[in-house]
Amino acid sequence: MPKLYHLSSLEGAGGGTKDNFSRQSSQYAQYRPGYPDELFEFILGHVVNRECAWDCGTGNGQTAKILAIHFEKVFATDISSKQIEQAFVAENISYSLQPAEHTNFSEDQFDLVTVSQALHWFRLDEFYREVKRVVRSGGWIAAWCYSNLHISPGVDELINVQHYKNLLGEYWDPERKYVDEYYRSLPFPFKEIKTPGFEIKMKWTLEHLQGYLETWSALHHFIKKNNFNPVPELIKKIEPLWTNDKMKVIFPVHLRMAQIDK
Repeated sequence: MPKLYHLSSLEGAGGGTKDNFSRQSSQYAQYRPGYPDELFEFILGHVVNRECAWDCGTGNGQTAKILAIHFEKVFATDISSKQIEQAFVAENISYSLQPAEHTNFSEDQFDLVTVSQALHWFRLDEFYREVKRVVRSGGWIAAWCYSNLHISPGVDELINVQHYKNLLGEYWDPERKYVDEYYRSLPFPFKEIKTPGFEIKMKWTLEHLQGYLETWSALHHFIKKNNFNPVPELIKKIEPLWTNDKMKVIFPVHLRMAQIDK
């Protein structure tokens, strides 16, 4: 378990930022997909100075783990202690419980800020002010999300239409719209660069797919209101379409990246 530092001025779990993932933190660490090497190669190809990086909304440290290979020091923050308890441990990663919008970091401290699958949960105006404060002039911010998976037409229909949209549609938090819109509509007031598309490519068993589906925040809102989990029934419908022990699963990844000028 990583050593965890607390921000003494932090009141409550997140200073207003939502925490939808503490309850399923162990499942999140086990079943959520990692990010492709090509994504990091693109990001790091623009970052000349690699002294210090901040991975904001780190979750279980999936991105911090990669950054630690390339930076002298990585600071990784989240509002969920349960998530950080599952995080990857490295000597040059410091984890702390801090909201994205207000940290105890120094001005002009970072060469890169990363936010993976979390930016839509932040109070954006406040977070962007914090980014401008703590990033050095010429430093970078990279934020990305992955949208709904693709397996096969039949499975996609069951998951992305019948389950994601029709059954759970009203249970998604309003911020989820930014992911559905591939972060294109999300405010991003920086000197932005053009970025290519990326893909997460994995081979999953049906059991792994079920584990992933049970990490969805909307599912837990649904269960809380309706007192049952619809995922096992969904898996029964998918099973006849699962033609191999492991099926190829693809998640499109959408990156926004910008340089910070001061």
